[in-house]
Amino acid sequence: MPAASCSAKIHVLPDDVVSRIAAGEVVERPAAVVKELLENSLDAGGLHITVDVKDGGLTLIRVTDDGEGISRTDLPTAFQRHATSKLRSDRDLTSVLTMGFRGEALPSIASVSHVLVTTATRQDQVGAQLTLVGGAGGAIADAAAVPGTKIEVSNLFFNQPARKKFLKTTTTEFSHISHVVQLAGLAWPSVHFRLTHNGQEILNYPAVSSDRARILQVYRPAFLDRTVEVRGRVDGLSIRGVMVDPVHARSSKMPQELFVNRRPVRNATVFHAVMEGYGSFLPKGSHPTFVLFLESDPDRLDVNVHPTKKEVRFAETEALHQLVRQSIRHSLGGAERQAMVGLAPAGKSQLSPELIPTMELQPVSLRNSYPAGSISGFRQDSQSNGPNAASLSGIGEGSQLAFPQEAGAAHQLAGKPDIVPFGQILRTYLVAQVGEELQVIDQHTAHERVLFQRLWRGWQSRAIPSQPLLIPEPIELSVAQSALLLKRLDDLEKLGLLIEPFGATAVAVRGVPVGLGKVDAAGLVQDLLDDLTEWDSVSSMEMKVQPVLASLACHGAVRAGRALALAEIQQLIQDWVEEGLIMTCPHGRRTAFRLSTDELAKLFGRVGWT
Repeated sequence: MPAASCSAKIHVLPDDVVSRIAAGEVVERPAAVVKELLENSLDAGGLHITVDVKDGGLTLIRVTDDGEGISRTDLPTAFQRHATSKLRSDRDLTSVLTMGFRGEALPSIASVSHVLVTTATRQDQVGAQLTLVGGAGGAIADAAAVPGTKIEVSNLFFNQPARKKFLKTTTTEFSHISHVVQLAGLAWPSVHFRLTHNGQEILNYPAVSSDRARILQVYRPAFLDRTVEVRGRVDGLSIRGVMVDPVHARSSKMPQELFVNRRPVRNATVFHAVMEGYGSFLPKGSHPTFVLFLESDPDRLDVNVHPTKKEVRFAETEALHQLVRQSIRHSLGGAERQAMVGLAPAGKSQLSPELIPTMELQPVSLRNSYPAGSISGFRQDSQSNGPNAASLSGIGEGSQLAFPQEAGAAHQLAGKPDIVPFGQILRTYLVAQVGEELQVIDQHTAHERVLFQRLWRGWQSRAIPSQPLLIPEPIELSVAQSALLLKRLDDLEKLGLLIEPFGATAVAVRGVPVGLGKVDAAGLVQDLLDDLTEWDSVSSMEMKVQPVLASLACHGAVRAGRALALAEIQQLIQDWVEEGLIMTCPHGRRTAFRLSTDELAKLFGRVGWT
């Protein structure tokens, strides 16, 4: 049969069907409508934006702004597909500075709802009003010349009952709208946002002068008081914001907000860098919460990768990852802890306010870190202070607790706080005055953190020395366990752990990293097996090594129930302070409970005494 006589199977879809398909990508739910309209208001320069919603957005969504408005001539064009005032050519896609640019939002919204637009520019003597039903518009009518734009979207999905059927409850849909307004508020602190639902005011964020002030409006002091500041910069890329202090990390993942050039997005590279930045500071089962703002040169950023602009693509992902990770580690480091013990004014760091992490932190060498005899005794500190200083000079050679001297000082606090040890509670908790604070310290987790930090620096410099055990300890394993452990012997040796085969399935531990002292070899090997089972599922070598070093530090640290002399207490706390008063152990458990001078005064009612 001739080809010309065949009926055509391929045809062009009608415009109304094309518009509804596009709406399916852009208008997922009422909150998506609010997001698109808010972005238009922000691009128009609105400084006061009000969102009024009825019945979770299904009955009505009204967004009113005081921006530049739309001229009467442009009003019909604004609702045509791919009509935009924000791009002129494909070259503009390499430097998008506006929130919207595709020209899809307004026509997509109009195709599945009733739309009423009232707008006027500041030069107009008479405003303009346009009504559209399912994307079809009528004539433009006159309206009051109020500068700005008001868009009312009603009967959403009236011509798409299937989409409407899959929406959630009114409460759920409104919660998504609230989140959209919160995100806009966080990204634009200089704009006044207001949200009402069924006539009741729900959110009201007056304009403020800083990100921190807006975060306070949105999340209240309960969140902000438990965060530390993040700040960093490299060429063409910067980060600022707040993240939860690991001590206060919880199982909840809310909030985890990321903004790139004021655009709320999700980015796997950033989230991976956040997790690596927290590293051993984060308790197991807990999640980091944060509000982070990234600023990037527009030409290094591709925002045209998702219909709703939820994702962005960075040209230099490695630089981005390094900046985020290093900035977070800096914020969690010892320098930020100086204010806690009265070494610096509250809220101020003695480091530069802008970290410039252009490469990995330089590792501190461990050579000469463990001098001969340090395993059975203590280094003496001639700078001991306080009423017990005289009693700290003589410690018996039979002591089994070891706190090896750290040769490198790069990680230490700029000024050492006075440490006055008072004693021990339940042979587990150490009580001391550290600087201007009263500290109750868990002896095991604090010592565990000290050992981990030293092992970590040793691994970074590829120099973790081993100390042989006097009597190698054999350990029976299953065939699978033995195979797993023997597969990683070379890797473990680089971490200072010497293990060798001992018979068919047994192994013998013949050396451990210097400074760990006596360890329970069987328990250590079992924990190592648990750590090694995760290695194949982890891509980063750092993430592989951290759990192993944490297990080594845990087994080498002084145990709860061990009585300590004042000299041992002094040395342990001093080592912990020199490591930066880190408030969690490598497994994320708390190391100390602090009471400042002000908190003590409040407890005893001394505030206001004369």
